[in-house]
Amino acid sequence: MNQGRMSEESLRELLAKVHERLSQSGSIDEESRKLLGALVQDIGRALGQGPSEGGAVSGHAPRLEALAVRFEADHPALAELLRQLTDALGKLGI
Repeated sequence: MNQGRMSEESLRELLAKVHERLSQSGSIDEESRKLLGALVQDIGRALGQGPSEGGAVSGHAPRLEALAVRFEADHPALAELLRQLTDALGKLGI
């Protein structure tokens, strides 16, 4: 169970890094910023609910990947964070 706790903490750190990147980057278009902000909030709420209720977020992985592809050229560091976030969600079963 300790491994799961570490994964959840890592996921929270990734969420914080995504928030930080969003606040620092003025060149992300408004639509992408809103989509990503909503996804990050949903994932944060799912973490608060625990794995049994977090299944509602599972549909976000494809959207996170789509945003990562969108950011790849202009924001490669953010794209990498989104891919790490997708991977971490999968490992937690969210």
